[in-house]
Amino acid sequence: MLSRARTRTSLVAAAAALALTAGLAVTGAHASGSGAGSRPSGPAWTAAWAASPQRASTGFKANWSEDGFSGQTLRQVVRVTEGGDRARIRLSNAYGTSPLHIAGATIARTKKGASVEEGSVRRLTFEGRRSVEIPAHGQLSSDEAGLDLKPFESVTVTLHLARTTGPATFHAQSFATSYRADGEHVGDTGAGAFDESTESWYFLSGVDVAGKKARRGGGVVLFGDSTTDGFASSTDLNRRWSDALAERLAKAGAPRPVLNAGIGGNLVLNDSAWYGERGTARFGRDALDLPGVGTVVVLEGLNDIGFSESDTPTYKPAPKVSAEELIAGHRKLIRAAKAKGVRVVGATLLPLGGSDHYGERAAKVSDAFNSWVRNSGEYDAYVDFDRALADPADGERIAPEYDSGDHLHPNDAGYRAMARAVDLEKL
Repeated sequence: MLSRARTRTSLVAAAAALALTAGLAVTGAHASGSGAGSRPSGPAWTAAWAASPQRASTGFKANWSEDGFSGQTLRQVVRVTEGGDRARIRLSNAYGTSPLHIAGATIARTKKGASVEEGSVRRLTFEGRRSVEIPAHGQLSSDEAGLDLKPFESVTVTLHLARTTGPATFHAQSFATSYRADGEHVGDTGAGAFDESTESWYFLSGVDVAGKKARRGGGVVLFGDSTTDGFASSTDLNRRWSDALAERLAKAGAPRPVLNAGIGGNLVLNDSAWYGERGTARFGRDALDLPGVGTVVVLEGLNDIGFSESDTPTYKPAPKVSAEELIAGHRKLIRAAKAKGVRVVGATLLPLGGSDHYGERAAKVSDAFNSWVRNSGEYDAYVDFDRALADPADGERIAPEYDSGDHLHPNDAGYRAMARAVDLEKL
C-alpha cells in the first residue's frame, strides 16, 4: 500500500503565517511539519534514497552541524536504489530553531568525488522559485526536475547556504563523503572549490523519483540503529546492509527501492541528544511517511539493553530496560505500521558477546526478546539475524568473519550476510 504524505499541518501553517508576518519568504507548496509533503495532484513519487534527521551534536566524528553554515555551498553524494526520469529532493529543518534559507540548489549525476557529469546539472526550484525558506521544525520537497536516473546510480545534491543557518539538522554517520566550498558554487561541475569534507549529511533527508521507470509502491524501509545505519562499513562504497539487500533484490529479478532509516546509537524507548529521538517517536516520519513505502523491517533494541552495561560517556545514566518494556515498544511500532497498511517485519537482535554492550542481564533480555520475535507471530514475518551471524563455536558472539572488530557491528561481509538472511518472499 502506498504511504502518501499528508497536507501541511495547522502547526506549520501557523509557523508559516508568523514567518510571513515577519517578512520572511516561506515558499514551496510542499512545505510540511511532518512527512515529505506533496502536491494534491501530480507525479506518483517513490523514495529512492533517505536519511533520518538528527539534531546538531558533536557526533562520532568531526562534523559541521553545531557551527552550521554561512556563505557556503554544500555538496552531498547519495546513491539511489530506484530509477526514474524525474527527481526531487526532500529537505529537513526538523531541529532548526529559525527558518533555513536555501539560496539555490541543484541535482546532478555524480562523476567522481565532488565533481558531477557535465550536462547533467539541473537547477532545482520550489514552487517555481530558486530560493526558499523552510520554517523552523519544518520540511519540504522541491519541484520535479527532469533527470534520468538508473537504480544504483549516485547523484549529487548541492545547496547554496548564503545566510547563517545556525545549528544544522543533519545525519551524523553517512559513511559517505560530503563537501563544502566558500561562496556560491551550485552550478560547478568540477570539484576544485570544494576543499573541505566530512562524513555526515546536512538538511538532505531524501531523493524521490517518478516517471515510467519508477515502480509505484513496494519500497522497503530498514528501521533501526547503528547496524542499520551501516556502522563500520566501507566509506563511499555503499556496503551497508540496506545496499546489500537492494542489490540482492535486483539480482533476484525482484527489484525494489530500499531506504535506510537507521541512526547510530538510536533507542526504541528513550531520546538522546546524540542518538536521535526514540524509535517510537520517529517511526512515522522516518519510515511510514516515506513515499511509496510498502514494508518496514525493524531491527532495534541493542542500545536499549546494552548502554547500561557499557561505559558510553554520551548516554548516562542509562536506564535498565526489561524484555517486557522493549517488547511493548516494538508493539507500538507494529500497531503504527498496521494502521498505515504497511507490512512490518521484525528482526532478532544480533549476538553481542564480547562487546561493550554485553553483560549477564543484557544477554538474558536479548534472548527473551529474540524468542518473542521468533514465536509471538505479532510481526507479519521475521528475519533471524541472531542465528545468521552467530559464531558456530559460540552463539553469543558474532562469527569472526562477520565481525568489524568491536564484537557488536558487522563488517562489509557481515552486512552481506544480513541481506542473505532475508526471505525475499516475506518482504
